[in-house]
Amino acid sequence: MKLSDRIDAFAELGTILRNVLKGNSSRYTNELTLLIEIQHIENPWFTPDNVRLALNAIANELTYENLKKWTDAYPALNQNYNPLKVGIIMAGNIPLVGFHDFLSVLISGNSIIAKTSSKDADLIRFIGDIVSDLNPQFKNRIVFTMGTLCGFDAVIATGSDNTSRYFEYYFGKYPHIIRKNRNSIAILDGTETDDELEALGTDVLSYFGLGCRNISKIFVPEKFDLKRLSTNWEKYACIINHSKYANNYDFNKAVYLVNKEKFTDTGFLLFKENRGLSSPVAVLYYENYNSPEQIKKLLQEQKEKIQCIVGKNYLPFGRAQSPVLWDYADGIDTIEFILKKIFAGIL
Repeated sequence: MKLSDRIDAFAELGTILRNVLKGNSSRYTNELTLLIEIQHIENPWFTPDNVRLALNAIANELTYENLKKWTDAYPALNQNYNPLKVGIIMAGNIPLVGFHDFLSVLISGNSIIAKTSSKDADLIRFIGDIVSDLNPQFKNRIVFTMGTLCGFDAVIATGSDNTSRYFEYYFGKYPHIIRKNRNSIAILDGTETDDELEALGTDVLSYFGLGCRNISKIFVPEKFDLKRLSTNWEKYACIINHSKYANNYDFNKAVYLVNKEKFTDTGFLLFKENRGLSSPVAVLYYENYNSPEQIKKLLQEQKEKIQCIVGKNYLPFGRAQSPVLWDYADGIDTIEFILKKIFAGIL
């Protein structure tokens, strides 16, 4: 299968997803719409709105122009080579979080053996069916499993710091990418407009803050008024109506009250001053800073723990959960990893 054929198939997938999200009729509309509406039954965090948000982020990137720009950076993709079997262990914290690995393996002309998360199996399998319909040559290159991962040449595994130790034990002898916990941050300088701060609310609260690209910590200048955030985030206040989110909110609030810890309560999100990066669900950590040099030092010290940064001179506000195709998780180029294994055999 030529690279151009693979690009055409995924560009058409993007068109299909955009049409379904617009409510346009197609052979996939009814089934995908039903899947969107019922994901919360298996996973209460996967509300219809959050599933649509994830599909929309994917659909917007899957254009011919984006796919061509992305793959043009790798001339080797135009060569003929025996496909690798790449094992993918997918996480399940937000909808379709494993899609980019799925796309990277297939767009590079290789075969995927995907161990799906029990919390997020239906959507990626359905997308696999669509891709196979669009180009039947994909049918023999896509395998999904809920069991033991085997028969692979290389592996990409995404999990927590705890599961990464198991991944290292089982897969350390194979060429691998093993992803651990990362968190994302925002850096404010006090000159942000209300529109920018409102967009930051999306970075913080989309997917209930469960993604590694969700902002879990903000750095603010001294005397920054946190009320500016709560005022501009009122549109997100309905998040407290979700039972699992509300349980986390109530629990963390109770802990802070019992321990007599200082915090700011917005009624739907707790602001807590803390030097850590990983805040609990329904809590946003913040930390004051005095100078750009202080931030620069901290970023250097924590670079292995940070997924992305939002702010002036960084990612635009509101774009944390809408990465472009060439924005790789943990900064590790998945296509380059696969190509090195194929052509150099040095992994």
